[in-house]
Amino acid sequence: MESNARAAAAPGKGAAPLQRPSREAIAQMPEFVGLPLERIHVVRDEAEGEHAGRALARAGHVGFDTESKPVFVRGQPNEGPHVVQLATLEEAFIVQVGPEMPREFLRMVLESDDIVKVGFGLRSDREPLFARTGIRLGASIDLARRLRETGYRHDVGLKAAVAIVLGQRLRKPKSATTSNWAQPRLRPAQLLYAANDAHASLAVFHGLEGRVREGLA
Repeated sequence: MESNARAAAAPGKGAAPLQRPSREAIAQMPEFVGLPLERIHVVRDEAEGEHAGRALARAGHVGFDTESKPVFVRGQPNEGPHVVQLATLEEAFIVQVGPEMPREFLRMVLESDDIVKVGFGLRSDREPLFARTGIRLGASIDLARRLRETGYRHDVGLKAAVAIVLGQRLRKPKSATTSNWAQPRLRPAQLLYAANDAHASLAVFHGLEGRVREGLA
């Protein structure tokens, strides 16, 4: 199925590269509506991880992303990831990485080949994730690569992908992007930002799959 999907999505030979929508064009699009706070769960122990694991296993494909405390001093090492987020279309699960994290829950989901993690720039997540947790990323799909295969010359990030595939505008406030992801208790704005990065990735994946099905039909 993977090879057929790529063939259906691939641009024709000699086709001009596709262009990402401009910032001005994205600004005119309707806003992407993500998950509300009540559907975002912080998984703090293995008991909570059991419920989360069942929901993620039922979904099969899940949105995946990580967040790290930003580094503002040149040469200072990045000690992230500090947060791992996973999402279905209905809810999201946030894990704060540290000594008390539900390690076995994370290992079960992230190393699984039955739960496929979808996101952007996954290559840059693999090594830091393993260095920090000892957990390897199992079955996964990098959506930036998928979009390159449809004809975009350069990597497409999440915000541009939401515009291209869904025709919507994803808000990514700098106040959340540059916030302290290593703090003991995440703020509601951080939870919304983290969860909906993963949730939007999954929405883009399903949007792309829908296009492929139409093409194959």
